[in-house]
Formats: sequence, structure tokens, C-alpha cells
Amino acid sequence: MSEQGTIDVTDCKRCADLVESRSQIVNGVGPGDADLLFVGEAPGEQEDIEGEPFVGRSGEILDSVLAEYGLDRETVRITNAVKCRPPENRDPTATELANCRPHLEREVAGVDPAVIVTLGKVPSEHLLGRSVAVTNEAGSVESITIDGTAYRVLIGLHPAATLYDPSTRETFEAVIDEATELVAGLR
Repeated sequence: MSEQGTIDVTDCKRCADLVESRSQIVNGVGPGDADLLFVGEAPGEQEDIEGEPFVGRSGEILDSVLAEYGLDRETVRITNAVKCRPPENRDPTATELANCRPHLEREVAGVDPAVIVTLGKVPSEHLLGRSVAVTNEAGSVESITIDGTAYRVLIGLHPAATLYDPSTRETFEAVIDEATELVAGLR
């Protein structure tokens, strides 16, 4: 079990644009020994204000679907590939992702989850190190290695996708269902 302090980022100034645009560093939330680790892209405006990932509309969707499968924020860990809000909610740059990668890897290693669920294209491509057609590949499981330890990565859609295209809700729910089944199979 990890101590929360060892996986939180308390001070980072690697990305000048992000230091200027953020009001705070948004660390992951949830148990430091969670079986499921959800990884999003970067904090949005609401997340930057509240200091917690996925608290806006996307967070409401994530929470709702987690509840459908018997999960909640108290039992899973939720984080982002980049801990600071990019200006004007733009995508994080490759440099920003690379600068934040050690923080993410430390969090993954500290939590040691049974399954990592990516929420969207950016975290999927960042963790897997390849181009990902997230809509087509959602539900696929791949393996990555961090510090010599293998982790299973389940590719998922970003919850916001269900706002823009309601037909993706079923795929989003199927990924959460698969995540719970994968964890249950590992117990």
C-alpha cells in the first residue's frame, strides 16, 4: 500500500505555460492502493478550481457509470496524464506530457493497480506510446511496463464523448463493465 504523499505532486515548474494557466496542481484522488486507476488527459477549468480530477460534467458521467457497476470515487483512483490545466483547455503538448510522465509513472507504481483504464485518446496514446483509434479500440487490453512491472491498460473513451455523441454511452459503459470484470478475475 502506498502513502498518499509519495504519489502526489506538490511543486512542479517544468512547464511555464501550465504554471501560468493553473491555479493549482491537480493530483489524483482515491485510494493509494486502488485496483482500478482511471487516467484522463488533463484538468479542465472546474478541476483546476476544485483541485480534483473529473468533477465537472465529465465527472458526473463517470460517477454515474461507476455507480451502475458498484464502484465510486472511494474505491477507485482517478488521475490525469498531465496534472495542470492547459491554457484555454487545449490539449497538452508532447513536451507537457513528457514533463509530467515521471509523475504519472510514480503514481502508477505507487498505486500498483490491477487495471489502468484510459479515458480518451490522449492518455491512451501517451501510455501506450502509439497512435490509438480510441472509438474503434475501446475495450481493448494491452500491457505496458513501468519500472520493470507490467500493467494492464484498458482503452476507454473519455466520458465527455457521451455528451457529444450519445451513441458512445454504450461503449463507455462496456469499458467500465469490462474493467470490473478484469479486476474480479484477478482477485
